[in-house]
Amino acid sequence: MTTESTSPRPGRPIIVVMGVSAAGKTSVGRALAERLGLEFRDADDLHPAENLATMAAALPQEDADRWPWLDQVGQALAVGAASGDGVVMACSALKRAYRFVLRRWSPGTVFVHLTAPRGVLEARIAGRTSHFMPSTLLDSQLATLEPLEDDEAGVTIDVTPSIERIVDAAVAALAAR
Repeated sequence: MTTESTSPRPGRPIIVVMGVSAAGKTSVGRALAERLGLEFRDADDLHPAENLATMAAALPQEDADRWPWLDQVGQALAVGAASGDGVVMACSALKRAYRFVLRRWSPGTVFVHLTAPRGVLEARIAGRTSHFMPSTLLDSQLATLEPLEDDEAGVTIDVTPSIERIVDAAVAALAAR
């Protein structure tokens, strides 16, 4: 498998909506994609069955489990970049090294890091009825999280307001970049 990015056509943005479980990556990502007229993809759909089983068993994934998945996500971003059509991808992208892998595939990727107080995240997880990620993994995700650094292309958005206000904030922050 090659790990080099394809040459992107000038076009629409490549955006990864990132954060821990229950930050709203899928909901915000879908709404952001709709607002911008872009395709929405969810990196969870690219997990191999083994990764889903590990998480469903309340076991945190090891980096070795994540690398092939991150390459799959990166390839999907590269397709959006090469076509010029753009894409919004929901993906945890918790570590800087994970974001590096995604940018290796699609160098123009911009990250929207969704943040919320722990209590908000816990309440959202408690309200879920059919998600593979159990609430017991929130601690491991928060411990793993490396927030965006100043030299990374991206913005940080608080997700305690309504989705409409979150998307407004994300669009404004992305436009200001």
